[in-house]
Amino acid sequence: MKLKKGLNYYKSSKDDVLKQIDIANKLINIFSEYVEDEEFKSYMINKNNILRGIFNKQIEKQDISKLQPITSIAKSSLFTGSHTEPTVFSELNKEIATADRVDLLVSFIKYSGLRLIMDALVEHTKTKKLRIITTSYMGATDFKAIKMLAQLPNTEIKISYDTKRTRLHAKAYYFHRDTGFSTAYIGSANMSKAALSEGTEWNMKISEYTSSEVIEKYRITFATYWNSKEFVHFDINKVDDIKLLKQSLSKEIKKEEYITNFDIRPYSYQQEILDKLEVERTIFNSRRNLIVAATGERVIIVMGVVFIIKSRVSGALNKYISRIV
Repeated sequence: MKLKKGLNYYKSSKDDVLKQIDIANKLINIFSEYVEDEEFKSYMINKNNILRGIFNKQIEKQDISKLQPITSIAKSSLFTGSHTEPTVFSELNKEIATADRVDLLVSFIKYSGLRLIMDALVEHTKTKKLRIITTSYMGATDFKAIKMLAQLPNTEIKISYDTKRTRLHAKAYYFHRDTGFSTAYIGSANMSKAALSEGTEWNMKISEYTSSEVIEKYRITFATYWNSKEFVHFDINKVDDIKLLKQSLSKEIKKEEYITNFDIRPYSYQQEILDKLEVERTIFNSRRNLIVAATGERVIIVMGVVFIIKSRVSGALNKYISRIV
């Protein structure tokens, strides 16, 4: 017990695992010399060995190489879309195979991406739970994909239809393990073929073993969304649910980019920026101000002020602004 507490002392830096290995090997070496038995040295830990998965007896009878992730489940990894790295979808398939529960939090679910991991999800949901949170934003989600997922056993889906007030942009794949080696893939990859296999997407694989606080925050945030009224339970057996999803997806696709009449109402964080801008202009007589929003936006200049506007409405605003400048 004291030895375990001593090893647990090394849990605050990226080199901690190597320190634990080094200490364990020294203890094995000392014990081998003490009992005068060289065979004990065969238990020394090879630093090249990486914990990639924890399998039950049923899986051990199968081909482990097909189920064992290339990246470790005991430390974090960064995926950048490089050809030298494993594809995200191939690692997701292997993570699903050893997870006790899977939670997916993605803005868009495309059939092209779902089919890359569908076989693994089919096997998983035979005995284990799958929870999914997604949206109808921009009509990017495929109804076919939602239908396939909803038909799986032990599966629950919740969808946000409120694309005007709240837009979920999160992309996260969580694999819960009762052993304490849960992992999560968090980054820029929605569930599409391009994002999971071909695109230059960045995704961080987080290990509970080394980043338990990040995993815990994911669990809490997912639970918050799951219990929010904004996310509505989808039941494939209910006609009204099917109708609502189809209408929402269709409505988003058919949204007109050209807006002739609209009422601009800033969000709370936008209002805070406008208030600060007003102070600069009225009190300090500063007329050249730069307002910067999130990426994927477009720059428009009005009366000496640089605005960065959402690309989906920039065309309409250009014409609107041209009339008031």
